[in-house]
Amino acid sequence: MILLYAVLGSSLLAIAYAVYLARYVLLKPQGTARMQEIAGFIREGANAYLKRQFKTLVPLILIIFVLLLATSPNKDIAIGRSLAFLMGAVFSASIGAFGMNIATRANVRVANAAQHSFKEALSIAFKAGSTTGMLTVGLGLLGATVIYLIYKDQATQVLIGFGFGGSLLAFFMRVGGGIYTKAADVGADLVGKVEKGIPEDDPRNAAVIADLVGDNVGDCAGMAADIFESYEVTLVAAIILGSVSFGLPGVIFPLLVRALGIFASGIGILTVKGDEKKKDGMTAIRKGFLIAAALSIIGFYALANYYSHEIRFFYATTGGLILAVVVYYITEYFTSSKHKPVLEIAKSSLTGPATTILSGLVVGYESSVYSVLAIAGAILTSVVIFYGDPQATAYGIALAGMGMLTTTGIIVSMDSFGPIADNAQGIAEMSGMDKGMDILDRLDSVGNTTKAATKGFAIGSAVVAATSLFESFVADTGILGIELTKPEVFVGVLIGASVPFLVSSMTILAVSRAAYTIVNEVRRQFKEIKGIMEGKAKPEYDKVVTICTTTAIKELVNPGIIAISFPIALGFLLREEALGGFLVGIIVTGQLLAVFMSNAGGAWDNAKKAIEGGLYGGKGSDAHKAAVVGDTVGDPLKDTSGPALNPLIKVMNLVALLVAPYIAATKSPLIGIVAVGLIVAVMYYQRKSSL
Repeated sequence: MILLYAVLGSSLLAIAYAVYLARYVLLKPQGTARMQEIAGFIREGANAYLKRQFKTLVPLILIIFVLLLATSPNKDIAIGRSLAFLMGAVFSASIGAFGMNIATRANVRVANAAQHSFKEALSIAFKAGSTTGMLTVGLGLLGATVIYLIYKDQATQVLIGFGFGGSLLAFFMRVGGGIYTKAADVGADLVGKVEKGIPEDDPRNAAVIADLVGDNVGDCAGMAADIFESYEVTLVAAIILGSVSFGLPGVIFPLLVRALGIFASGIGILTVKGDEKKKDGMTAIRKGFLIAAALSIIGFYALANYYSHEIRFFYATTGGLILAVVVYYITEYFTSSKHKPVLEIAKSSLTGPATTILSGLVVGYESSVYSVLAIAGAILTSVVIFYGDPQATAYGIALAGMGMLTTTGIIVSMDSFGPIADNAQGIAEMSGMDKGMDILDRLDSVGNTTKAATKGFAIGSAVVAATSLFESFVADTGILGIELTKPEVFVGVLIGASVPFLVSSMTILAVSRAAYTIVNEVRRQFKEIKGIMEGKAKPEYDKVVTICTTTAIKELVNPGIIAISFPIALGFLLREEALGGFLVGIIVTGQLLAVFMSNAGGAWDNAKKAIEGGLYGGKGSDAHKAAVVGDTVGDPLKDTSGPALNPLIKVMNLVALLVAPYIAATKSPLIGIVAVGLIVAVMYYQRKSSL
C-alpha cells in the first residue's frame, strides 16, 4: 500500500512540474504588439475550435456513459466503469486543451527569443512542449492509481472504462484536429505557394491564420490526447494481464514503471540545452531522450530485481524501450532531410510532381516494412523471455508496451515542440521580423523530424497495446484459439483488414472537401479584395477559420460511429472467434497503413523544406513547386489519416473487450443488425455528401 501511495505522489509531482514549466514559459517576453496581435488571432481560433468540438462530443460521451451504466450486470462495476470512462475522456480532453493553450502562448515567446538567442528559443519551445508531456504522464498515472486504490481486485474491470474514455476522446480529437489542420495547410499552399508564388506564412494569404491554428488543434491537442491514450491503454492492459499471471506483483510493477518514467522524463527534459555556436537542436533533443531511456533501463533492473524478484520483467520492459529507440531511428532516417530517402525525393522534384509523388510512395512503403519488423522483434522477444507460458508471454508483451512508453513525458515534449516552432516561424514572417529567421528555420526543420518520430512512437505503441488488449480479449471470451480455417473467422480478418482503409478514405475525403472550399475562398479574396497582393488590404482570415472549424466538426463524428459499430456488428452476428479475427485484421493493416502514410508525408514535407533551404533552385523554382505538390498530397496522410489509425486500433479492441461478456450471454443478432444499420447509414452519407 505504501508503494501505491508513492506512485500516487509521483503522479501529483508530475502535474506540479507541468505547472512549473508552464509558468516558466509564460514569464518570458512576448515581443512587439504586431507579434502579439497575430498570436492572439491564432489562440482565439484554436480555442473557438476546441470549444465547438467539445460541445459536439458531450452528448455522445453522455450517451455512452449511460449505456455503460445500464448494461453491466454488476451494479458497483457498472458505476465504477462508467465513471472511469468519464474520467478518461475528461483527462484526455484536458491534456489536449491545456497543451494547446500553452503552445498558443509559447509560439510568440519563441519567435521573440529567436531574435537574441538560439539556446533561449529552443529552451522555451521545448519546455512549453514539456508541460503537455508531464501533464500526460501525471494524469494517466493518477487515474489508474486512484481506480486501483478504490477497487483493488475488481480494478481490472473498471480500468477498461478508463482506457475506453481516453481512447475515444483521443480518436475524435485526432480526427477533428487532423481535418482542420490539413485542410488549411493544403488550401494555403496550393494558392499561396503554387499559384501566387508567395512564402508559406505570407500575411497576404487568407488561409495562413487557419493554417497556424491547425498546427495547434492537430499536432498539440490531437497528438497529446493520442499519446495519453496509448500511455493509459498499455497500463490498463499490463494491469489486467499482470493480475492473471503474477498476482499483486504483476499489478504493482507496471505502476512503479510508470512512476519511474516520470522521474526519467523529468531529468531528460532538464538536459535539453541548445548550443549557441552549433545551433543543433536535434542533437540536444536526442541527447535528452537517450538520457531518459538510459535512466529508465537502470530503474527497470532495480524494480525487477529488488521489488518483484523477477528478472524477466526487466528484459521485457527493456525490450520495449529498445523498440522505442529503434522506431525513433527508423523514422528519423526515412523522414529527416539529412538522410538519403528525403534527399532522393528532393532530387526527383527536378522532373516534376509525378516523380516527386512516386519517390515519396517508395519511402512510405519501404519504411513500413522496417517498422513492422522492429515491432515483431519486440513481441517475439517476450515470447522467448516467457517461453512455454502463454499467459506470462501476454504479460510480457504488455510490459514491452510499458517500456516503450516509459519516456512518454519527453516523447510528448518532442511532438509539441514541432508546432510551437512552426507557429513561431509563422508569427515572425507575418510580423515582418528580420532578426532570428535563420534560428526559426532550424527549429522548424527539427520540429518536422521530431513530429515524425513521435508519430512512429504512437503507431508502434498502438500496435503493442492492441496486441496486449487482444490477449485480454482472448482470455475474457474463453476461446482456446482463433482458427483461420473457419470461414467466419477468415471473413472477420478480411473485414478488420479493410476498416483502416475505410476510415482513411473518410478522413482524406473530409480534408479534400474542406481544402476545395478553402482554395476557392482564398482565390476569391485575391480576386475581389483589391490591394491584397500589394499589402494595402487585409485578408478576411476569419472566413477560412470558420470553414475549417465547421468542416472538421461536421466530419469527426462519423469515423467514431464506424469505430464503435464494427466490433459490435461482427461480435453479435459472427460471434467471438470471428471478432477475434476482425481484431487481428485491423491491427495488421492499421499498423502498416499508419506507418506508410506518416513516413511518406513526413518525407515529402522535409524534401520541400530542403529545397526551400536552397537545394535545386530554392523557393519559387520548378522543383519547389513540384515539392509543394508532394507535400500537399502527404499532408492529410501524415497529420490526419495516419495518426487517426492509432486510436482507432485501440478503440476497436476496447469495444471488443467491453461487449465480449454480452456476446457470450446472448445469441440474438439484433444488436449486430442495428450496428450494421449504423455503418450503412454512415457510408451512404459519405458518398451522398462528397464533392
